[in-house]
Amino acid sequence: MDELRGKVAVVTGAASGIGYALAARFAAEGMGVVLADVERDALAGAAARLRSTGADVVDVPTDVSRAEEVDALAEAAEAHFGAVHVVCNNAGVSGGISPSWDTPLEDWTWTLGVNLWGVIHGVRSFVPRLIAQGEGHVVNTASIAGLLAGGVGAPYNVSKFGVVALSEHLYLSLLDAAPGVGVSVLCPGWVNTRIADSDRNRPKGPPPERTDDPLAAKVRTGVRRVLEAGMDPAAVADKVLDAVRDGAFYVLPHDDEQWLGPVRQRTEDIVERRNPTPRPMPGIEIILAALAEDA
Repeated sequence: MDELRGKVAVVTGAASGIGYALAARFAAEGMGVVLADVERDALAGAAARLRSTGADVVDVPTDVSRAEEVDALAEAAEAHFGAVHVVCNNAGVSGGISPSWDTPLEDWTWTLGVNLWGVIHGVRSFVPRLIAQGEGHVVNTASIAGLLAGGVGAPYNVSKFGVVALSEHLYLSLLDAAPGVGVSVLCPGWVNTRIADSDRNRPKGPPPERTDDPLAAKVRTGVRRVLEAGMDPAAVADKVLDAVRDGAFYVLPHDDEQWLGPVRQRTEDIVERRNPTPRPMPGIEIILAALAEDA
């Protein structure tokens, strides 16, 4: 999609972080923007900031884990703008940090519900509309954790691997079914967002053990520090805009060897039928330093 001015973008998880940066970037291109998020007050504030720049913005509170709410989002977008051209299935949560065998079922349900089912719902609600109009682009936010296992919680890894697989399937399926509809999958590393604090959006609030456990608190502190030193969400949004214009599928904003090297190593392990190679997570030294404080 070369010309974006006058087109319409829908962004989930748009109240902050990458989602807000995407919305702001699309608005700067002269697009109408529909912002969706489960945090109503933060969503209203984000929409007000964009409107103050002169952007044509609609905000629709949406829990992407619920199919009917994503359907309602699509209907609201079409009711206001008449059409949708770019859909960013971006909403995401971090989930817990426990090993897979010790992860509470509630963490699996919540994390997969937002990170994976949210994208599934977005595809089901919007892609038929894009196919019918013969043009559009879908951007699904995965993570470098969708290409590399280990170093994060199992539900997050599983959800992001699922988003990559869904996106690849969607891309290949649309080559013949609707060549005018493009697909990108976004796989960033550390980005300066509030995802470490996404427990604030759990349906019943953070579990008591998540707030009382000193070790878990230190891990969260370390993760926050890594995130604060991470890429500016606006830089990620620039990469996504380029991908939409160029029709690029894989969007890996972190293009240095500390991120691409492990991805290359994993691919070689698969091709050579080797057991998975342990890979230290970039930034792990900052998290370990936080764990060592006051030990």
